[in-house]
Amino acid sequence: MLLTRGFRRAAVPRLARRDMCGAAARRTTASGLVAVAGGGASFHDYDAAITACVERRALKQGRQVHAHMVTARYRPPVYLATRLVIMYARCCALDDARNVLDGMPERNVVSWTAMISGYSQSGRHVEALQLFIRMLRAGCKPNEFTFATVLTSCSGSQSIHQVKQVHSLVAKTNFESHMFVGSSLLDMYAKAGNIQEARRVFDMLPERDTVSCTAIISGYAQLGLDDEALDLFRQLYSAGMQCNYVTFTTLLTSLSGLASLDYGKQVHGLILRKELPFFVVLQNSLIDMYSKCGKLLYSRRVFDHMPQRSAISWNAMLMGYGRHGIGHEVVQLFRTMTEEVKPDSVTLLAVLSGCSHGGLVDEGLDIFDLIVKEQNAVLSIGHYGCVIDLLGRSGRLQKALDLIQDMPFEPTPAIWGSLLGACRVHVNVSVGEVVAQKLLDMEPGNAGNYVILSNIYAAAGMWKDVFRVRNLMLEKTVTKEPGQSWIILDKVIHTFRSSDRLHPRKKDIDAKIKEIYVDIKAAGFVPDLSCVLHDVDDEQKERMLLGHSEKLAVTFGLMNTPPGLTIRVMKNLRICVDCHNFAKFVSKVYGREISLRDKNRFHLLTDGACTCGDYW
Repeated sequence: MLLTRGFRRAAVPRLARRDMCGAAARRTTASGLVAVAGGGASFHDYDAAITACVERRALKQGRQVHAHMVTARYRPPVYLATRLVIMYARCCALDDARNVLDGMPERNVVSWTAMISGYSQSGRHVEALQLFIRMLRAGCKPNEFTFATVLTSCSGSQSIHQVKQVHSLVAKTNFESHMFVGSSLLDMYAKAGNIQEARRVFDMLPERDTVSCTAIISGYAQLGLDDEALDLFRQLYSAGMQCNYVTFTTLLTSLSGLASLDYGKQVHGLILRKELPFFVVLQNSLIDMYSKCGKLLYSRRVFDHMPQRSAISWNAMLMGYGRHGIGHEVVQLFRTMTEEVKPDSVTLLAVLSGCSHGGLVDEGLDIFDLIVKEQNAVLSIGHYGCVIDLLGRSGRLQKALDLIQDMPFEPTPAIWGSLLGACRVHVNVSVGEVVAQKLLDMEPGNAGNYVILSNIYAAAGMWKDVFRVRNLMLEKTVTKEPGQSWIILDKVIHTFRSSDRLHPRKKDIDAKIKEIYVDIKAAGFVPDLSCVLHDVDDEQKERMLLGHSEKLAVTFGLMNTPPGLTIRVMKNLRICVDCHNFAKFVSKVYGREISLRDKNRFHLLTDGACTCGDYW
């Protein structure tokens, strides 16, 4: 039977009617097509049937309609053959769609574009591009939909080269300023990392819709250019840009990178005022943004008020707690989650990481064993990294080293780096030297590995080895990535770099930090000179340590925020031991809570103690 009776009535009601009084009454044949007395199905009959199959993605019935054409020796015109291509492509039967296209004696731009779109949407990008080239050679001129579709197939290592080639053809055919094509062009340039060209295309568009505006903001956000994404959003919104949930989701990603709580709250308020329908992905972005801005209470409020949650929602909340070192909340939330949603591999990663950051070593290892045994989880190198971190935290360094050597993955620098950090905490020279050698072989230009090895030797009193490591850095001309910290006050981002000389209040900051230094030294603070790798005297080392960017940011926050308000600082690298101790003593001596987010995690410092337990 070609179409079921219910399908036919719902999809093609016109064909099921009878003219009770007319001499040319239509009747429904057993095959499901409407046949005219004395003849076969007409163009309109086939068109209606194929359209119904397209709308309902009914592949089986669509093949029956096609078979009926073949049996009836009906040669479909270009329009109907193209509809068959669209039907097969929409139902993911791409080989059938291609057979129809190849068998067409004539093809138009819609026929070619339908097949190219099918390949592109199914991830078969190479075939999409090859068919586009064949279309050009056949003399068919592409339209705006063809270009927009082809651009989405430019992927892989050659993506930027492919985009430029298509772009040149777009320019020659005067489609560059077309809304669909321009949006696809700027989106692909952004994804390929060429944000300058993406912006040029965007600026050329005579009109901009929500899609094109969201695409360029997303381009900046994906490249970590969060300041630029925020500035552009403000400009476009002031100019009347209409936003949808994708726009806000993209913007929240940038605000997460900036840890800009004030702007995040404003965007949340804007979302509520616009009364957007509930979108899980948007709520998930709010959870992530608030947690990265240091406001877990707000994250939990969003989470608790969600009418429905995906595994991603739970994972975002778990990661938020773990990022702040609140391990007991991670474990409790995980147990609640297992009653509602099936955990996935990301969940396991979030739980293990949360237990590690929260110091819950045994709980983390128990959960790992439970999930692996009962749920047959697929383990990745990230899971092994968390277990190694857990073992390192508990001082079981040799066991961690054995696990690295026995795991079914090739250890990455991050894995070795985690163990080297544990060796620093527990002052284990023997394992530390083995791990450091692996890292120096893999990343000879990474200054951080030299610094940590030097710190291990310094903590063990092995000063000859400290100088040997420092000389090795000089020989290899290894330099550290410049440290950078920032603090947001009154919606203004104040950025500080090591030994910053550019801030307009430099003199005031220098005077205040010297005052702080005297106060915290009186309370017992001792500078950790091993954090300085330069061969200079101790007094000069202390001066160099005072110039670290996070100290400058904390000092500026202390100068410009009222008592009782949390000082929130962000840093691009892992915080050094000396700056961590500095922040602890400032929180104790001045009675201020300090939230410091570095590359790895959040440090919440209160009354001389940190949530990280001095392990990060």
